[in-house]
Amino acid sequence: MIAEFLAARRDAQTEMLAALVRVPSDNPPGDCAAHAEVTAGLLEKLGFAVERHVVPAAVAQAHGMVSATNLVVRHRFGPGPVIALNAHGDVVPPGEGWTADPYGAEIRDGWMYGRGAAVSKSDIATYAYALAALQAAGQAAGTVELHITYDEETGGEIGPGWLLAQGISKPDIALGAGFSYEVVEAHNGCLHLELEVTGRSAHAAKPYTGVDALEAASGILTALYAWRKTLADRSSKIAGIGAPQLTVGLIAGGINTNVVPDRVVLRMDRRIVPEENPTEVEAELRGVIAGAVAAFPQAKLAMKRVLLATPLTPTPAGKRLTEILCRHASAVMGTAVQPGGVPLYTDARHYAAAGVPVVLYGAGPRGIEEANAHRADERVKLDDLFKATEVVALSLAEYLGAA
Repeated sequence: MIAEFLAARRDAQTEMLAALVRVPSDNPPGDCAAHAEVTAGLLEKLGFAVERHVVPAAVAQAHGMVSATNLVVRHRFGPGPVIALNAHGDVVPPGEGWTADPYGAEIRDGWMYGRGAAVSKSDIATYAYALAALQAAGQAAGTVELHITYDEETGGEIGPGWLLAQGISKPDIALGAGFSYEVVEAHNGCLHLELEVTGRSAHAAKPYTGVDALEAASGILTALYAWRKTLADRSSKIAGIGAPQLTVGLIAGGINTNVVPDRVVLRMDRRIVPEENPTEVEAELRGVIAGAVAAFPQAKLAMKRVLLATPLTPTPAGKRLTEILCRHASAVMGTAVQPGGVPLYTDARHYAAAGVPVVLYGAGPRGIEEANAHRADERVKLDDLFKATEVVALSLAEYLGAA
């Protein structure tokens, strides 16, 4: 019955995803309350009662956002476990290089194009229709909750982290957004550091009278790039994770072309594999930086942690859901779907930190490259959307013991 129910509603599910893509929810700037209201309306159209949990403005702003509203749908079938399905509606800005309107939801050769089409607005549509199919299928034992949150791109603290910390939801297990050809049970952690190198400005005609902050910053960069090569020897034993990574993603500074720069700011991203200790990772990175700047004694250095996301590791309590998802996904997708890891970091870590077992599965291609995730022409194959929805619905039915 689940397959038939979903097959009859493919056009409606496609239009739901298109409606989600057409409304911008870029983060930054993170003004996402309007998109949450659109999403709530679409969920209510499906017959769900939607709770709107508005994040206080001061809290949102303290986390780098303008506005955020978390949405919760709860359907209680009967006594039994509570499983939360989490997808996020915020997206990275579109950037340049698109061949389609980033907010157009254009369908081309069976693929929908648009920012968020794959990450992770497709999973909002996946989880919503999976729950609708489960309702139509009949009895089950337990409760399904939909958690639609809006700060994954800025860390998840006021999304899943806030829902759990406030006691708004107390699930027994969780399913997070993912792709259709792998069940993810492990992922990287991430450390973001901001460095501020301060010198003293001077006229370019007499640069020796100043302290060149950019020269000191260049020394730090040289040391970091040399050290980065050593990370290749630390590959994770979990399939799909790979080795730790380091990227310096932002650089800002200087006053003018003819002025010795008095201040340079760097931001870097250090991916942490599950076998690593995040505290030790941060201490090591800070040590490399401090050692490099020591060669420039007149420059001053300030280091600030911006983000520390812990890795996700497999748990025995999540094994049953992983096995169920793999079995149904293999049958529906027509290929062997195995558990593994990804080098990303996700909101799943907030559930894990709260003691909630969590695995990832949802709509999308075989990898982020094929989906153009976080790049121009982000896309999702509609056939994968439909199949992933069927997999999730069947897996929920088995996990909750649907009759």
